[in-house]
Amino acid sequence: MMSRIRHFLKTLAADRRGTIAVEMAMTVPVLAGLLLSGIEVTRYVMLNQKLERASTTMADLVSQAETISEAGLADLFAAAGMALEPFDLAADGRLVVSSISKTGTAAARVNWQRGYGAGSGSSAFGTEGGNAILPSGFVVRDGENVIVGEAFFDFSPVFTGGTVGATTLYTYAVLRPRFGSLASIN
Repeated sequence: MMSRIRHFLKTLAADRRGTIAVEMAMTVPVLAGLLLSGIEVTRYVMLNQKLERASTTMADLVSQAETISEAGLADLFAAAGMALEPFDLAADGRLVVSSISKTGTAAARVNWQRGYGAGSGSSAFGTEGGNAILPSGFVVRDGENVIVGEAFFDFSPVFTGGTVGATTLYTYAVLRPRFGSLASIN
């Protein structure tokens, strides 16, 4: 009886037919996890780059105008939104453009501010008509005007939604108007 058991164990140990199946069963989940997390990281990096491009595009397009109107801003929001494709700015993102200026010794103020998109996010630079909240080291001098483009996006991972939660991505760009002050909307 013992010799039969030893013979069976030796035969079982020498049999290599199921080795590949066991190795595949152990490696496929690891490889699938690496592939899916690689896709998520790529989406995240690409979205951050597109957000930077959208905020810069919006601030640049506005700062190139001599005057700006509500209809002109709507067109510029649509153009800047194209920089985010294939991500849906109208549903998951938000663009905010603001004009900030300073007169005399008073604090810098937000002259006007407009937004586009249904995503979450409010301007980090303040609200229309209020004092501007400027980043550390950034100064608007007397008589100067700046245009700020801000981009927000509610990022939700597709594959790792259960382990990594949704987050709001944010970036901004600050430019000076090229052809005069854009302190008001016509």
